Amino acid sequence: MPECQNCGSFVTPTYARVFTPDDMDEPRVCPNCEDMVRDGAQVRAARSPRNH
Repeated sequence: MPECQNCGSFVTPTYARVFTPDDMDEPRVCPNCEDMVRDGAQVRAARSPRNH
């Protein structure tokens, strides 16, 4: 099963297919990674909080 490369959480195969480049099997960040965003090939803290 795919896992988030940042936090190790399980993600669905559909999520991984939609949110990863064609040559990758696991996303760099997932919905469990609050306030984290992809920035090119890296993961960084968001500039503004994603809290509701």
